[in-house]
Order: sequence, then C-alpha cells, then structure tokens
Amino acid sequence: MADEEPVDQKKYLEDGCKPKCVKQLRSYEACVKRIQGDESGHKHCTGQYFDYWSCVDKCVAPSLFTKLK
Repeated sequence: MADEEPVDQKKYLEDGCKPKCVKQLRSYEACVKRIQGDESGHKHCTGQYFDYWSCVDKCVAPSLFTKLK
C-alpha cells in the first residue's frame, strides 16, 4: 500500500463540477471563436478562461479538502 502512487482526486472532482460551469465554458468558447484569425496577438480570452476555472475550483474546493490525507 505504501508503494502505490497517490491518485489525484482533484481531477475526478473537476469532472463532476464541469457541467455546473457550462455558462462560463460557453462564454470562453464564444470568445475563442470570436478571436480566431487574429494575427496581431492583442486579442485574448484570458478573462473567460479564468472565469471558467474559478467556477470549477469553487465547486471542487469543499469536496477536495475532505479527501486529502
């Protein structure tokens, strides 16, 4: 048992939380589609990307800390 590699529970919890953050994901995907073809490199979707992952993290956090050893 001590030789086993620990399993990252966060990945499994994130998969369960992603459906709860569809609005933020759609916003990010719409931004990516909107800026496709931008050659200047000035346009980006960083805000939408972080909004999505912030939503996922807020959903995961309460469950994650109960599973940590």
